[in-house]
Amino acid sequence: MEIENVSFPNTFVLLGFSEFPWLERPLFAVVLISYILTLLGNSSIILLSLVDPRLQTPMYFFLNNLSLVDLSLTCATVPQLLANLWGPDKTVAAWGCVTQVSIFSCTSCTECALLAMMAIDRYVAICRPLHYTLIMRPWVCVQMAAVCWSSGLANALLQGILTFQLPLCGHHTLGHFFCEVTELIKLACGDTSANELALTLMTIPFGVLAPLMIIISYILIARAVLKLPSAEGRHKALSTCSSHLFVVTLYFGPGTYLYLQPSSKSSQAKFISFFCCFITPVLNPLIYTLRNKDVQTAWKRILQSQGSLKSLKSR
Repeated sequence: MEIENVSFPNTFVLLGFSEFPWLERPLFAVVLISYILTLLGNSSIILLSLVDPRLQTPMYFFLNNLSLVDLSLTCATVPQLLANLWGPDKTVAAWGCVTQVSIFSCTSCTECALLAMMAIDRYVAICRPLHYTLIMRPWVCVQMAAVCWSSGLANALLQGILTFQLPLCGHHTLGHFFCEVTELIKLACGDTSANELALTLMTIPFGVLAPLMIIISYILIARAVLKLPSAEGRHKALSTCSSHLFVVTLYFGPGTYLYLQPSSKSSQAKFISFFCCFITPVLNPLIYTLRNKDVQTAWKRILQSQGSLKSLKSR
């Protein structure tokens, strides 16, 4: 019997968490709540830094870019997942699949690069404090962010071109809750060596060099902190890095574990991907704002100004 060879179908079936039907409604509630919190948390960080001059610093500039990455990823994947979890239809249109693959390929690599740039920013702030404003000039920060986004876009373009030209055979069922390059490659009936090589090559700058830059930055930061004479100075220096370190651990930890697992453990991989795609974007703004006095002060100023406006109107 001849295998059907189709260049690209109109729809794909996303199996998602269908092997755990009892989990779909609870997961719908978790995803919906995390989606709302992600939108509110990341949008508020961007808006706060725009209206408050005290938050217009390199650290918050990179944090805004990180928030934009999280917003892009969640807006591309969550609505479709919510529809699939709630109803019997588990399909995604071809244009939706193309969008998800492109945005996920772009944002995952952009976030790796951004976290490395944020580590460099923390290194300059702690190890070169007298030259910080000179080194981390606004135009330099823009160029660093442009490198991050450009590298992510280049990866998305490369993966998209290689993936969407593959001939797909038989069924169009993806064993995931969103369209991902590795899942689409499994449906191919042609030679996928170029796709696998591209995925492997992309792990060098984003999966090896970016974490290595972060590790080197924090080794140098630790050496500089240990040389500080006062305990208060050491505590202050470490507190400025703790949020970023926590976010780095949340991002690279599950991601590294996921890609080291054998492909047979698909259920486990899906839950780790679920954590990376939906829980981490919720936690990022909370981690950066809960202990951040600058953000808390900015919120207080906005709330006080709103209160004073209301009192003026009532008069």
